[in-house]
Amino acid sequence: MPDIPILFTHPDFYIVAKPAGVTMHDAQFGIVTLLRNQLQETELFLCHRLDDGTSGCLILARNSSAAAALSELFATRTIQKFYVAAAYGKPKKKQGTIKGDMINRRRGQHILTKTLENPAITQFFSQSVSPGLRGYIVRPLTGKTHQIRVALKSVGAPILGDTLYGKDDADRLYLHALRICFTYQGTAFSVSCPVNAGQAFLSPAGQHWLGTLSEPEHLPWPEIKGKDSVN
Repeated sequence: MPDIPILFTHPDFYIVAKPAGVTMHDAQFGIVTLLRNQLQETELFLCHRLDDGTSGCLILARNSSAAAALSELFATRTIQKFYVAAAYGKPKKKQGTIKGDMINRRRGQHILTKTLENPAITQFFSQSVSPGLRGYIVRPLTGKTHQIRVALKSVGAPILGDTLYGKDDADRLYLHALRICFTYQGTAFSVSCPVNAGQAFLSPAGQHWLGTLSEPEHLPWPEIKGKDSVN
């Protein structure tokens, strides 16, 4: 397997470009094992997770102290994450906030409910990329399993290539962690991961759309107040 691209190196952490299809914890082919071998690092700690089919920005700490500090940033929603996705069809709404509790159903599927005891919160904007295909820039404010996949399905836009929540077969799951922004030990970091796989992403229309999203943190995201707000 080719080396995993390193997007940013810090004494306390790496930000890498996770390829689609690479798992988190497989003893032989998981991202941690692959990077330990590639970087000759005896200690690497996952601070968050991406689904197997999702590509893009992934942070791994280089020591246990950094792992605790970075994990706390995720827990307190101090890290902003931005994803891009693609889906066929017209959604129930073209932008907004999707909020609700998630329930684990059979076969590993989750569903979104109308209750708000411990809700998943997802914000998005979308636009037409090519006939029948829409692109989504997504900001999850929480970190639930399959959150973005379930959120977009709930508005009638299952992600292209998502065999668990949709029907459209494709060359990959069209979900990519595009950019991550956070402050660590008083220094601000903003790191992007270029999309390098998927015919719909790499088409001229897809590239044109992605080219408009270099700094998604500056989009007019809806304000969330109270305990659900972003720090």
